Order: sequence, then structure tokens, then C-alpha cells
Amino acid sequence: MTSHIHPWKIIETHFDPTRVKASESLFSIGNGAMGQRANFEEHYSGESLQGSYMGGIYYPDKTRVGWWKNGYPEYFAKVLNSAFWIGVEVKVNGERLDLHRAKVLDFYRELDMRHGLLTRRFTAELLNKVVVEVEAIRFISLARTELGVMRYRVKVLYGAAQVELIPHIDADVKNEDAHYGERFWDLVEESSTPLSQWVTMRTKKTNFWVCWHALHQGSVQDNCTTLYKYVGIASSLNHQPQEVAQSAQKVATEAQKIGFDALCDEQRKTWEELWAHCDVEIGGDDKAQQGIRFCIFQLLQTYNGRDERLNVGPKGFTGEKYGGGAYWDTEAYCIPFYLSTAGKEVAQKLLKYRYNQLPQAIENARKLGFTHGAALYPMVTMNGEECHNEWEITFEEVHRNGAIAYAIYNYIRYTGDQNYLAQYGIEVLLAIARFWAQRITWSAERKKYVLLGVTGPNEYENNVNNNWYTNYIACWCLRYAKESMEWVKEVHPQRYRELIHKTQFDESTEWVRWIDIVEKMYLPKDEERQIFLQQDGYMDKEQILVKELDPIHRPLNQKWSWDRILRSCFIKQADVLQGIYFFEEHFDLETIRRNFDFYEARTVHESSLSPCVHAILAAKIGDIDKAYELFLRTSRLDLDDYNKEVNEGLHITSMAGSWMAVVQGFAGMRVRDGRLTFDPKLPKHWTHLSFKVNFRGEVITFSN
Repeated sequence: MTSHIHPWKIIETHFDPTRVKASESLFSIGNGAMGQRANFEEHYSGESLQGSYMGGIYYPDKTRVGWWKNGYPEYFAKVLNSAFWIGVEVKVNGERLDLHRAKVLDFYRELDMRHGLLTRRFTAELLNKVVVEVEAIRFISLARTELGVMRYRVKVLYGAAQVELIPHIDADVKNEDAHYGERFWDLVEESSTPLSQWVTMRTKKTNFWVCWHALHQGSVQDNCTTLYKYVGIASSLNHQPQEVAQSAQKVATEAQKIGFDALCDEQRKTWEELWAHCDVEIGGDDKAQQGIRFCIFQLLQTYNGRDERLNVGPKGFTGEKYGGGAYWDTEAYCIPFYLSTAGKEVAQKLLKYRYNQLPQAIENARKLGFTHGAALYPMVTMNGEECHNEWEITFEEVHRNGAIAYAIYNYIRYTGDQNYLAQYGIEVLLAIARFWAQRITWSAERKKYVLLGVTGPNEYENNVNNNWYTNYIACWCLRYAKESMEWVKEVHPQRYRELIHKTQFDESTEWVRWIDIVEKMYLPKDEERQIFLQQDGYMDKEQILVKELDPIHRPLNQKWSWDRILRSCFIKQADVLQGIYFFEEHFDLETIRRNFDFYEARTVHESSLSPCVHAILAAKIGDIDKAYELFLRTSRLDLDDYNKEVNEGLHITSMAGSWMAVVQGFAGMRVRDGRLTFDPKLPKHWTHLSFKVNFRGEVITFSN
């Protein structure tokens, strides 16, 4: 996609009108509290997805389905496109600058990942034959989380011309995915002076207030006209609604006093300090180096742990798809990254996000008929309520409960912080175990427990029975919950008594059922091939390998009907391999190899979460060429637009999987018996790999 490979930058060297939306995604910027697609500052009449997003600001859009089913969530939450604060109207001799209509003579765009700066330069000939050179630099401050800054400069190269730069904040915004073009904001107040402009809006239904206050400075020197714009952005997440205007003005005023150059220096310094803890250096491979830094950069822009009310949306601040809510991706893929690069405090906030929403998870389960404090965490959420409205996912993709329990285990294994288990984690584990105990069914025919009507991570197979991964992680959850409760009972007896009273837990009956399920659970297996089966009946499907598919059919989700996909053996992401990745120590190397070889050949990797797990397991079994192939696919998924959908936004949560592919895959990092171990297996052409991890309060440097 990008035209130049640079280890620290994303660079575009020509203007392609057909790729504008894709580039808007790739060059997105943010600071963990808010973010923005790389829209042009000046007017653009071509195809574009305008997007400025605020963390935690959402709208509960009414669920719209043709056939309402009991248990459906009442709404689908949406991250909202908000005021377009970077706007500047550019007029040259009265003609509006618009790259869709002008003749673009040269074009250069650069995302400096090391310093969090977005720069664009171009030369264009307008319809009135005046030639101008434009440079635009902007950033969202990492040090000042409510500040956006830009400098916009126009130089006349040919022709006598008068240049007007008219800054504006566009409050008349909507979401691309809005039903029938609804507007989700009400205007509270807007006003302007020659040197400032401010807009205050509030969301409908949720009543979030946000104010954008912009201060402007301009100068004209020779043929060059320059505009500086300092924008304070304050919301009722952090201020009283009536105080957001004053707070935004204060941020903008302080920024203007500091000045553009000093703020740029502050931005550079803050980013460099952050990179010092989490950079991954790869020698001899600029594509891999650029890819992994792009992933880390986008993760750092999306979430930094400053606000435990926020989480990691699959698209971050780069697009509207998936609504911007929290998925199981956070627990399965993102927590390892934040554990190792930011320390236990940041990862703990992600865990507490789920702990704080336990009452809603219990209510979600109750709506589906579960009782006695059983919890089903939502597939998608903003505030703990389920807000996903596809039945085969909302009701059936219950494996998400397992990922949330696993994240607690993974956190404790990595940090050694057993106190978290006693204080917070134990309640979550108990509620999840109660869910599994009610969701699992005894089969008199098999004389085994079974798990019916589920969808695994592989969403190309819906409403299946006995998905191996779901069955396996359900048993693990029950066992881990019992072991954890026994530990709390022994080490923290007072806390255990409080838990028993609060939850009305009856260990004489509940523990007996849990262990009975664990001992008698049916786990589908192909005895002839000695592999775990995706689910019952998987081998009834016609077994065609991915290499036999004509490329014209890819990606399947854009070329085939859903019926054809569901009847095929092709896998979006391999559930069995997800389970083996989580519980690697439960299986010998040959078992891992057999399952990997079988399922990799049938996996199309049309889930962004798929290649990273395959890369880690490929490295584990010593297939470094395959591991490298899959690492490039995950780390450059968006840069090279493998799935032909980058225009919708970036795959933020899978970017954490790219980091895992390097650190857990090629470097072989594991925690064993409270110690950090490494078993490096690097691609032959890599001359060097180094990174730092924070392990139990110490920073450890890996260098090979």
C-alpha cells in the first residue's frame, strides 16, 4: 500500500484518489483518549471517511433486525464521529483548494511513528492556474491528552494570488454507519471571533458533553501564508458538563502560550520516552521492522492505561466498524503486550474494567435464562451491557467468557500478584464457572457432558455442537475457579467467608458438579489423524486445502455467499490452535505439530486475529519460514491491505498479536514456574532482534 519502506515512518509519495480512505486509516493519529483519521484539513470533495473520535463517548443506537429474538440487546453501541476540528478553508484568488478538482503535481505524506507527527506536503495547480505549495503538520498531544495542534502553510509558486486561510470547526457530522443518516449530537453552543472558535455539543440519549475550543494565529511572509491552530477538547467524562467550555479554553490558551515549536519538541520527547520501554528492533529486514513498529505505535495511540473506564476497540480511533466497543480481543491478545511493555498497573486496569462490569455480565446472563449469579460477559460492550446484535455471536460465541478467565490467570502467572485474585479476580471466576455449569448439558447417549449450539472464534462455522476449543476452555475455567477458591479459602479465610455470603456459594454441591463436568466432558477428536476436531461433524465437510483455492475467490467473505462459507471446510481462524496456544504446556510437541499442519492448510486467515497465533505455533514447532510468512501477514496486515478492507480502519487489537508473534514466537518468551524463559528461533536473514520487557518490576532486555 505505502510506496516506501522506512523503519520509523509510514510514507506516501503520490496522490491516488482511489486510495484516499485507505490512507486516512493508515495515517491515523491519537493519544489514548482521542484519535483521528488522516483526513485532509482543507475541503475535499472526493470519497472520504471523515472521523474524529473520543474515547468513552458513544451512542446506544437502537438494534434493528428483521426478526427480534428473546435476549437480543436493546441497542448497538457506536463510537461517534465528532466535531471536525482540523478544518481550514483555503481560497486562492477566491477559488477553493480541493485536491479532488485540482491538478496534483507532487504529493508527500509522512507519519513519523517515533514522534507522533503527521506531515503532508503537496504542490497543486488550481483551476484558475495558480500553483501553490502546501505543508500541513498536526499531532494529538501525548503529554496533554485534551490538546490537538496543527500548522498549515500555503506558498504561492506561480501566479499572482491572494490566499485566504479560514479555520473552522465542523459540528455538522454523522457516522457513515448511521441508520438513515441520523445525527447523534445536539448543538449546545457555538461562537467565534477573528482569533478563536468554540463549539459545545452533547450526545443524544447518553448526554455526553464535549467542547472544542480553537485559538488561531496567522502570519504572511513574502508568498507564504501560515495558520497555527491550538484546539482544547474537553468532555464530561472528565469535567462537569457546565465546565467543559471553560476547560477546553484553558487547554487551548496554555498551548498557544507555549507555541507550536515547543509543543512539537514536547511531543517528540514524550514519544521517545514511551518508545524506550516498548520498541522492538529487528536488524536486516526493513519490512518487518516497519511492520512491528506500526503495530506498536497504533497500540500506544489507542490505549495507555490512564483511564480504567476505557478499553481497546478493534479499530481504535481509526474507523467506525465494530462500534468501538470492547471485545474478547483485549483479554486474549492485548493484555500480554501491556503486561510486558507497561507493567502490571496498566494491565490490571484492563482486568478491573471487567471486574467493575461484573453486575452487568450477571444481568446479561439472566436475560438469557441463567440464574444464581452466573455471568456471561458481552461480546461487545461500552459499559458492561451487551450491544452486539448478530444472534450467532451474541448468544453463541460464549468462548469469550473463557478468555476473560484466562486473562486473570495470565496476569497472575506473569506478575505473581496473587492479591488481585483474592480481591477481585475470584468473583469473576466464580460467576464464569457458574455460567459454564449451567450452559453445559449431560448427554445420556454419549454418557458425556456436551456443549451445544455455540460459535467458536472461527466465525465461518456457526451454531455447532462441541466446538473443541470452547469445550476445553470451559473445563479449564471450572478447574481454575475451583483451585482459586480453594487457595483463597486457605490463605484469605475472611475474604472467602465474605465471598460465600455475597454469592450464596454452596461448595458441597457446586464444586461437585464442576469436577464431574471436568472429568466427563466430551472433547471431539479424530482418532485416525490424531487431531482435535474443530467440532462435531467437521470431517463431514469436503476437505479442500487453501492452496487449491483459485485466488479469485479470496477473500471468501467478500466473494462467497454465507451459505457457501458455512458449508465449506475453510476456517477464518483455527479454534483448535487458539486453544493449543493458550494451553501449550498441556500438549507435547508432536500433538502441536499434527494439529498445526492440519488446520493451517485449511485456514484462510480472514480474521485479523488468526495469523499471529499460527506464527507463534509455527515458531514453536521449528517451521520458521512459515512463522515468518505469517508474521509478515499479521504485522503488515493493514500496511499491505491483505484483506482488502483497510479503508474501514485498522486492526488494532490484532496488532498486539503481531508483538506476540515476535516476543513469544521468534524470541520464545514464556513464563515457567515464576521465571521468564526464552527459546529464540529467528528468521535466517534477521541480523538482530532486541526488545525490553517489564517482568515483576524489573526491566529485562532481550538481545540476540
